[in-house]
Amino acid sequence: MLDDLDRALVHALHVNGRAPFNWLGAVLGVSTQTVIRRYRRLRAEAGLRVVGRPDAGGPRWLTRVTADPATAGDVAGSLARRADTSWVKTASGGTEVFAVVTGDSPVLQHVPSSITAVSAHLVLNTYLGGPTAWHGRANALARKQIVALSPPRTDDPGRPLADTDAPLLAALAEDGRTGQAALAEATGWSPVTVARRLNALQAAGAIFFDVRVDPDLFEPTAHALLWMSVAPAHLDAVAKTLAEHEELAVVVATTGPTNLCAQALCPTPAALHRYLTERLGALEHVHAVQTSPVLRTVKALD
Repeated sequence: MLDDLDRALVHALHVNGRAPFNWLGAVLGVSTQTVIRRYRRLRAEAGLRVVGRPDAGGPRWLTRVTADPATAGDVAGSLARRADTSWVKTASGGTEVFAVVTGDSPVLQHVPSSITAVSAHLVLNTYLGGPTAWHGRANALARKQIVALSPPRTDDPGRPLADTDAPLLAALAEDGRTGQAALAEATGWSPVTVARRLNALQAAGAIFFDVRVDPDLFEPTAHALLWMSVAPAHLDAVAKTLAEHEELAVVVATTGPTNLCAQALCPTPAALHRYLTERLGALEHVHAVQTSPVLRTVKALD
C-alpha cells in the first residue's frame, strides 16, 4: 500500500522527473535520505520508473479499428509491434482496437484481413495527456509545491532534436534519472555540455519525463474511451473543463464525426456511470457521448 509520502513523491516526479533528491526532500518536507529510501523502495516494489521521451513530432492519429472478436487480439498485437504506434488498447467487448499512430498517414498495413472497419481521427489539440499527468496519480501536492518543483520553460525552441541527441535520448529512455556523469559517458560529451543540452531540451518542451508505476496501485478498474460531440463554438471551453476532471487521463480534440475524445478512469462501473450521468452530463454543450469500455492495454508509451 502507498502512503501519503509515496503518492507525493510520484506526483513530484510527474512535475519534474529529474529533480535532485535534495530538492525533492526540501519540497516534500523530509530528508534527502528519506526520499532516496522511498524512491528505491518504489522502484523495487511498485515498478516505479522515470523515462525520458522526445515530444512526438508530426501529426498523431487516433485510429479506431473494428474486427472479429476472435482475431482482435492479433490486430492489437500487429499494431503494437509497429514503430509508429504509441498506444494500443482493446475495447468494446473485444470488437474494437484503438491505437495512436504518429506520421503523415495513418494507413494500416500488415494486419489481419478480419478488420471490418477503420476510422482515423487526426488529433488537433491535446488538452490532457502525454507530458501532462493523470490527476489520479498526481493529486498529492499543493500548488506552491508544484510551482517550486516545475522546471523552467521557454518559448524559444532553440536547437531542435538532432541525430547527435540519439545517445542522450537512448540513455534517458532506459532511466530518465541517469546521472550527469553516466550521460556524459553515454554521449561522449562533457558533463557541462550534457547539462546545458538537457536543460535546453526540457525547457523547450522537446523532451518530457513519463512516470511509470504498477497500475494496480493507482489505476481504477473501469476504463472507457468517451467519444463526444460538442458544439464547435464551445469545444475549447468544454475541453479545458474536462482537463480538470480527476476521472480523466486524456482529453484531445479530433477530426471525425465526433470532435472530442477522452479516456475515463474510475474505480468501479458504478462510479463511471455516476461520472457520465452527473458530472459529464451536467456540461451543457456536450450533445452526445459514445462510451467504449477498455478491456486491455496492449501497448502504452514506448
